[in-house]
Amino acid sequence: MKSFVENRFGLVALVIVALAALYGAAYVTRPPAPAAPKQAAAPRKVAVESVTAVCPGTKGEKVGVYLPGGLSHETMEDGKPYVTKGTAALEAGYTTRATRGAGRGLAGVRCTEPAPATWLLGPGPADAGVILHLTNADKAPALADVQVHAAEGPISVDKGIGLEIAPGEHREIDMKTLAPSADIMAVSVTTIFGRVAVAARITLETGGVDWLPAAAPPAARVVVPGIPGGGGRRELLIAAPGESDALVRVKAVSEDAEYAMRGRETVDVPAGSVVSVDVTTGVGGSSAALVLTSETPIVAGLVMTGTGGSSDIAFTAGTPSLDLGSAVARNGTGSRLILTALGGRPGKVRVQVVPGKGAAEQPFDVEVPAGRTRNVRLKAKGDFAVVVTPVSGEVYGGRVVEERLKTGLLITAQPLAPARMWTLLPPLTDTPRVVLP
Repeated sequence: MKSFVENRFGLVALVIVALAALYGAAYVTRPPAPAAPKQAAAPRKVAVESVTAVCPGTKGEKVGVYLPGGLSHETMEDGKPYVTKGTAALEAGYTTRATRGAGRGLAGVRCTEPAPATWLLGPGPADAGVILHLTNADKAPALADVQVHAAEGPISVDKGIGLEIAPGEHREIDMKTLAPSADIMAVSVTTIFGRVAVAARITLETGGVDWLPAAAPPAARVVVPGIPGGGGRRELLIAAPGESDALVRVKAVSEDAEYAMRGRETVDVPAGSVVSVDVTTGVGGSSAALVLTSETPIVAGLVMTGTGGSSDIAFTAGTPSLDLGSAVARNGTGSRLILTALGGRPGKVRVQVVPGKGAAEQPFDVEVPAGRTRNVRLKAKGDFAVVVTPVSGEVYGGRVVEERLKTGLLITAQPLAPARMWTLLPPLTDTPRVVLP
């Protein structure tokens, strides 16, 4: 009996020792606990070291070139594209003025950087002369694709695919050769390799001329700022370039209110197409911005027609906020800024006028109430640059130049594009996909 009890307790002890060894080994070899999910890293703000800016050529016109501390002018001796290179914050552009003929109007263009993709929205070749300018300012060849989206959907034309642009070459494309029946259009220029700068000039058959500003790339939220008040038609263009239809909610932010326009609260945009929406009565006589939201990425721009017997035309487009600041190199009498504060709190920016001759003027602060739009008239004379620096809040803006003649209003507009002093780099993530075929 004693032997049995001893053997029984001995067996229990052996079992306990074996279990302890088993659980000890399991504890040592257990996989590590899953790490807590990391918050997505925000893009990094880094300084720009050098800039290349390209303008389509217009013989005899003066290009305003802004660099911190001064504004200079250079005359284009021929009709070739104007290319300038410099340090960070370089801005360049010019404005043409004609009071008669088919090209009557003010037309302003910003010298653009070569980009991997550029979006433009405006009237189509059925109602206007549309010339697309592609410039390869580098010493290496480039290859680009031009895709047109119209009211009926995407227009596939082999002539726009695989365009070879030699080093230093400038190519002009009459959009009638790609989409002759389009009355409204969204054009994307995608660079396959190399670097290409893009611009497009519009001349309406009914009168008016201007250059299309580059629109922000497809996104679920697009802000179209810099819409001046006053008479004339305001036509919103929305494109859904993807494979899904877009249900777009439209909100106006004027000088007095923030509201959904009656009868235009939502807009249906079929996949691959462009839709035109008359917002003339929606924004009324007040300067404004439009805020568009959609679950499907969209691109947007706006066409503005002047008043009078001979009407002019101007354009603005979706653009980022002024978080990186902005500058417009070429301005003149009748210039003003149109600023809009979003995000539920007031905004503030610092504005500085840099004349073509003499020292820069003392900067001044502009406060914009939350959910409102404000006009800021620039009283400088002659040619001058204007620099806008963010102080606080989420602010968007545009620059408008107007000249009133007996024959009708001359007008040109330009959304305040991000300054070239800073850029945002996306976060880098370790992944084996970078080495996989």
